[in-house]
Amino acid sequence: MSSLVQQPAPSFSCQAVMPDGSFKQASLEDYRGKYVVLFFYPLDFTFVCPTEIIAFSDANQQFVDRGVQLLSCSIDSHFTHLAWRQRPRNEGGLGDIQYPMLADVNRQVGEAYGVLTAGGVALRGLFLIDKEGVVRYQVVNDLPLGRSVEETLRMVDALQYFEQNGEVCPANWKKGGLTIKPDPQKSREYFQKANA
Repeated sequence: MSSLVQQPAPSFSCQAVMPDGSFKQASLEDYRGKYVVLFFYPLDFTFVCPTEIIAFSDANQQFVDRGVQLLSCSIDSHFTHLAWRQRPRNEGGLGDIQYPMLADVNRQVGEAYGVLTAGGVALRGLFLIDKEGVVRYQVVNDLPLGRSVEETLRMVDALQYFEQNGEVCPANWKKGGLTIKPDPQKSREYFQKANA
């Protein structure tokens, strides 16, 4: 799998279950001008997947506040997505989900993003796409390893800080932390403060 970082995000169009439970043909172009976090998961009605889908949904307003559209995607149909949403959370279901769930039944989206296993299900790939449609961050976890909503928010914050200020964000940076001026002389200011 090659990296998509710095490349235009592959376009797609597929059926989706919208937050209100309706079906809609959704495409990446629908969200041009917004940041997009597109994350893949293997299958509906499984084990780690609902924990991630629910965690992102519970944090949806934090993404909205940053101008980010969340999208989840698996190879299941939109009918299966809807059935999973209708099952209560205490029975392994999802309940209400605050963002569209894409149905990649022909596996074209997963193929385009390079996340399909030999068995045809998606690895836990996550892609942060900027307002111009360029992939700025990607991470791909193996099937047993759930992702971090907090880390995804941190990456959104870092990208937006860089875009607004032209300063880069060091390891473990969090909003409000020290940043670095990407210049051999001016960067010393950060290193002096960080190592004082």
